[in-house]
Amino acid sequence: MTEAVAGYRVLSRTERFAGPVFSVVTDEVAMSDGRVADRDYIVHIGAVGVVAVDEADRVVLVRQYRHPLRRVLWELPAGLVDVHGEPMVAAAARELAEEADLVAGRYDLLADVNTSPGCSNELVRLFLARDLSAVPDGGRYERTHEEAELTAHRIPLDEAVDMVLSAQITNAVCQVGVLSTARVRDNGWAGLRPLDSPLP
Repeated sequence: MTEAVAGYRVLSRTERFAGPVFSVVTDEVAMSDGRVADRDYIVHIGAVGVVAVDEADRVVLVRQYRHPLRRVLWELPAGLVDVHGEPMVAAAARELAEEADLVAGRYDLLADVNTSPGCSNELVRLFLARDLSAVPDGGRYERTHEEAELTAHRIPLDEAVDMVLSAQITNAVCQVGVLSTARVRDNGWAGLRPLDSPLP
């Protein structure tokens, strides 16, 4: 393997675990000082999240159980990029429908988030969704497992910002989404990138 960035070069890679969502690998890396070190990390398939804002300036947040933390978190509607060939904005629309029973008439690109770059390459692309309407009753997704107990709530955006600052919202993707949306709103919804912007 020869990938190199600013003097760092991967000499070999060993896969320690392979699953449907992520794998765990060890890279042998030649450092810029010439020394060699092993680096363990998670290779993730990627995800999308949606900050859905309604006409009353409320953001749609979901309550979802997260087993590694053994608690229920405030989060954005979000999910894996696990459908081959599906555009990321389409994945975001699918997650909004599945987790919040909502359809959006407008999407904009909001932010790209590396969730934990010290141990994972996971990237979550966040979309801003507006012009919201309900998914018709007959077309609603049947949620299972942890998602069966998922509930969606509409929180005033400024209150959601306070929830970030008071540690009621600790999910990093949700924090970025809420704070970015508040900033964009305060700027008159300016500064959003095109939907087809390349991933970082």
